[in-house]
Amino acid sequence: MLITRDAVAQQLAAYLEGKRTLAVVVSWAHDAFNEGEFDEADLEVIRDVVARLGLADVAAFGLTCEDAVGMLARLGYRASINIQPATA
Repeated sequence: MLITRDAVAQQLAAYLEGKRTLAVVVSWAHDAFNEGEFDEADLEVIRDVVARLGLADVAAFGLTCEDAVGMLARLGYRASINIQPATA
């Protein structure tokens, strides 16, 4: 599987939007790091962000909103927040 900056950004976005759990994103990152091929055009940033995501379930590392926003910025994306009322 080819890991692109878009694929990594989609994983982060899905987590921030509540569509994926941290455990799912960490598992994806482990698989991507061990079995995927990183896009050569963005190898360094993709490898660094995927490696960091793979450690997000370790208490010493975690994953804050600021971390995710910073990773998205490194990938060439800008995060924004959309607040909606909770459904009953």
